[in-house]
Amino acid sequence: MSVASMSMWCRASCRASSLSLLVGGSTGPLLGGIHNNALVRTLSSSSASAAATPAAAAAVAPEEPPPVEVFVNGESVQVPKGVSVMQACDAAGVDVPRFCYHQRLSIAGNCRMCLVEVTKSPKPVASCAMPIMPGMQIHTETPLVKKAREGVMEFLLANHPLDCPICDQGGECDLQDMSMAYGSDRGRFVEEKRAVEDKNLGPLVKTVMTRCIHCTRCVRFATEVAGVHDLGVTGRGGSAEIGTYLEKALTSEMSGNVIDLCPVGALTSKPYAFTARSWELRPTESVDATDGIGASIRVDARGHEVMRIVPRLNESVNEEWIGDRGRFSYDGLRRQRLDAPYVRGEKGAPLRKATWKDALEAAAHGLRSTPSTKLMAVAGKLADAESICALKDLMAMYDGQNLQVEGVTPSSDAADVRSSYVFNSTLERIEEADAILLVGTDLRKEAPLLNSRLRRSAVYDCVPVASVGPDVDLTYPKKDLGDSAKAIDDLLSGASAFRAVLDGASKPAIIVGAHVLSRPDAYGVLSKCVQLANDVGCVSGDWNGYNVLHECAGRVAALDLGFVPGPKADVATAPGFVYLMNADDEATLASIPEDAFVVYQGHHGDAGAARANVVLPGAAYTEKGATYVNTEGRVQRTKRAVPPPGSAREDWEVVRALSEVAGLALPYDDVDGLRVRMAEVSPTFASVDSVQQSTIWLNGSTYAASKGSSKASTAPFTSSISNYFQADVIGRSSKTMARCVETRGEMYAKTHDVGSTLGELGEPSAHPLGD
Repeated sequence: MSVASMSMWCRASCRASSLSLLVGGSTGPLLGGIHNNALVRTLSSSSASAAATPAAAAAVAPEEPPPVEVFVNGESVQVPKGVSVMQACDAAGVDVPRFCYHQRLSIAGNCRMCLVEVTKSPKPVASCAMPIMPGMQIHTETPLVKKAREGVMEFLLANHPLDCPICDQGGECDLQDMSMAYGSDRGRFVEEKRAVEDKNLGPLVKTVMTRCIHCTRCVRFATEVAGVHDLGVTGRGGSAEIGTYLEKALTSEMSGNVIDLCPVGALTSKPYAFTARSWELRPTESVDATDGIGASIRVDARGHEVMRIVPRLNESVNEEWIGDRGRFSYDGLRRQRLDAPYVRGEKGAPLRKATWKDALEAAAHGLRSTPSTKLMAVAGKLADAESICALKDLMAMYDGQNLQVEGVTPSSDAADVRSSYVFNSTLERIEEADAILLVGTDLRKEAPLLNSRLRRSAVYDCVPVASVGPDVDLTYPKKDLGDSAKAIDDLLSGASAFRAVLDGASKPAIIVGAHVLSRPDAYGVLSKCVQLANDVGCVSGDWNGYNVLHECAGRVAALDLGFVPGPKADVATAPGFVYLMNADDEATLASIPEDAFVVYQGHHGDAGAARANVVLPGAAYTEKGATYVNTEGRVQRTKRAVPPPGSAREDWEVVRALSEVAGLALPYDDVDGLRVRMAEVSPTFASVDSVQQSTIWLNGSTYAASKGSSKASTAPFTSSISNYFQADVIGRSSKTMARCVETRGEMYAKTHDVGSTLGELGEPSAHPLGD
């Protein structure tokens, strides 16, 4: 049997076995609600799973099974075949109480709160685990059902401590809500309550295990979504406990999601503990700018301070999860902040606090006195689209063409074709891929939310995954093909067995990591990847399986706006004036000559500020309404939750003020005018929260003809992120992230030393004092 046939046979067997668990047996469905992607794919593709080859699978078009009619409290409702009784009740608009059930997790059926009465059943049934049958009569409000729920609540509250006044879950607790609806006003339990020792799960998740009701949501999330077997249940009956078996911290980059999943106060946020109540907070819907995924988040603030960050539901991007860096690094927004302009006097002199007038005049003098051929601007990883566009226009007024994006090898052709630098499959549709090749990426650190989607495909659909790059644990099976471009050559020539898997796939996908973009031989490697994508049919019909993964929020917007070297730029010429827009990478700073005049604009006193002659304080992503473009090319906007500290301003306003002081004012005075200009530069910015698919594709020679080396070296691929928790200035300023690094040990060794910056700038005010 060939490798491709074996792969398809494995996938078909996996789906068939999953289907038998989903719709058969006494245990009920394996996976949760109708919104669970794995469940939907398995149910909808059951007829095609028997095919042994992709061609046969395509020939057997899956037919939608007819809907099934059931009756909920006497009302008829049509639901898809194979769903549970609880899902049928949800479709009918009838609320069924639940604790253990979650639509993205497997069925546990152990809380018994969702009991309903079904006609001809001798006793109440757990609605989450019972599949529907045609004509089923479901009753949710009978005296028997109400009595059963009251009994379940009484048992749950018998051993539950009276911690509500001191519990961080207060006001957001499912047990509180259910107790009000189904609980009694008095208890009959007079014996001593059971007590459980708290577990140490690390610096992020606080435990009070006596409150635990054993719903096992956290266990199922860790095992099924995060892919780490850190949590489990020991003991049985009254001795049952949830813990880590051996005392250890959670090792997932998504561990904070168990806080949202926990229906009681057993698992809460350790950094947020005892700081605020939910009704005191002012919520603001925004976007996470700490990575390239752009997860939808809610920023909860009190006064001028961000108190916590939690995820928002967005099926197209992050579903309802969020990474630990985006969730917990918010304390870094209060530390090491630039709250005033700084100017360095003579060479070697320390930075001194200055007025805006003095700082802008110093920066304008450096800009005007430098020849255009020696002007250079760098867009950093946290730069927003408005500031990038304004900076590009400012440099154009002085004919400065050396524009560079942090983490991208300079090339005037880098942004010519949008499909060459975005995640074309989109985050939602990547799960349609039936064979995946990773090149130069560690998804677990660079994009944990994307990694969880690929894990779902690899584990539940048996999609084959191979990697050319670092040998890392991605939490799912993968084939390591090598760590250099030679492995790509083997795929191109057919010497690698995985080439047959890609050839046999109907929707193959290639994911190129951000590390490849920063290599000196970037365009040589990319040309090979594009050629491989063409050879195996990654682009066909409405499917484009060639994907570039960016680990930061600012890069795609910069490329969309054409922030690349102009036709007259000579990137080899040593710059005399460098404008750093939120650029702090060591590689960027190491390339700047010692005698260059450096203007740093950003919001933290990090390595970039330490190198600068002029420091202009900007606003972080929670302090401004700004535009970001995620790795798939989706335009999204943040909203201002709190004001910037001290005299800091939004970045585009600073660039606009500098242009006026320099004598050539930019032609827009407000953000609306600037966004009109952005749409003129790139039509992508004309619409928000949508992905505009590129209709242009390219071939390998496009990259080979680009500036720079067209030959791929044998240097090994690595990850663009070596330290997940401190990958940006916000994370490096966060005490919580520092504790995570300490807990994880050498795996996340600290790589940046900003002590010199702090020594010069001191510790800025932790609380913003005004606009």
